Amino acid sequence: MFYRPFFRCQLPSRLRCAIALLSLLIGTNSSAQVREWPQFRGPTGQGVVEDVTLPTEWDESNGVVWKVDIPGLGHSSPVHDGDTIWVTTATEDGSILGAVSVDARTGSIIKNLTIFEPESIEEIHHDNSYASPTPVLSEGKLFVHFGTYGTACIDCQSGRKLWERTDLLVEHQGGPGSSPVLYEDLLIITLDGAQEQKLVALDTADGSTRWTRNRSAPFRTNPITHRAFSTPLICETNGEQQLISAGADQCHAYSPEDGRELWHIRYTGFSNVPRPVVVGDTVFICTGFFQPEIWAVPTNGTGELARANRIWSHKSSVPDTPSPVVVDSVDVSMIVMVSNKGIVTALDASTGKQAWKLRIGGNFSSSPISAGGLLYFCSEEGVTKIVDPHQSKPRVIQANRLPGRIMASPVVIDQDLLLRTDNSLYRISSQGVR
Repeated sequence: MFYRPFFRCQLPSRLRCAIALLSLLIGTNSSAQVREWPQFRGPTGQGVVEDVTLPTEWDESNGVVWKVDIPGLGHSSPVHDGDTIWVTTATEDGSILGAVSVDARTGSIIKNLTIFEPESIEEIHHDNSYASPTPVLSEGKLFVHFGTYGTACIDCQSGRKLWERTDLLVEHQGGPGSSPVLYEDLLIITLDGAQEQKLVALDTADGSTRWTRNRSAPFRTNPITHRAFSTPLICETNGEQQLISAGADQCHAYSPEDGRELWHIRYTGFSNVPRPVVVGDTVFICTGFFQPEIWAVPTNGTGELARANRIWSHKSSVPDTPSPVVVDSVDVSMIVMVSNKGIVTALDASTGKQAWKLRIGGNFSSSPISAGGLLYFCSEEGVTKIVDPHQSKPRVIQANRLPGRIMASPVVIDQDLLLRTDNSLYRISSQGVR
């Protein structure tokens, strides 16, 4: 165990806390519920949940079912199975890397685990943490990844480490960022460092290597431009599964089963963070620093795709860090993205034509979600801006502030929100009682 477990249900009375918890048990409306959020950006990996009605108004005094302080520091998003929530965390100097489990109903800390204690620690970027990759939760096992510092499988019931790998080294030059991806019995991790760029698939049973695939396209001569921090997305095209992985200067599609390369396309950009999103047979890729663009690329290509194979590209207000999100309406799908400086842009997914643009203010690192027809954007200043994208002139319909910095992406549980600040984890409900 590391850190002293700490729980604080900040309510004026135990009775009012019990009433709030009872409302969770019973439920008060017939809207759909999200019973699991097993990976970064949710069940589909794209931050979209349908037919769920989430809270729209809260602050530190209203709407909060519970709040628990999470020891250490981590920018990873929570994952949950409906009953238990897990987050990874670390000491600020990276000397202890761990995971914390929280009871979803009460907010009490269940387990507080030390997973790795690395001896050699590289300096991280000031916007990063040593626990930024989001873990994967599956069938009672938690798969955690701390980049070069180690990857492990944890038994959720006992907290026992089932296996670990500390030999998959990568020179991050800024700290770990890419989250692991689960495909059947494979845990796929991305190691895009300054000196080597590859993906590795591990057997979920014992952690052994099943396949390794190096990036195939050439890089620029400066090693700093070789690194990337994006999380791959698995999708299906023409009945075939594809693992689409954006890296520095290139994006690849692989067969997740064996790592076979299906296609790749080259661009100029590095330190990519946004996760790709997919609509039909088109993937949308953010090309990275210094002049980010978003490209629409067909997923049914083969071999090396030329720039001419792009369906469209867009240059204005493209994010360096937050992932885009897909918004569907009656007759069109839109790609909505928020820039790091708080400019929201909606593009027609088919043509790339700008549908609308909105300045919402703030600085953004976390990826937005689309739920119940609304968009939720969490700023580094601790403010969640809610936008209705279906209005004729979209605008911020509500802004909700919590103390602390929000770097982690929001998560849906049942009909509630989980928000992680730099110090705490909140469960927020429209029936929340303080």
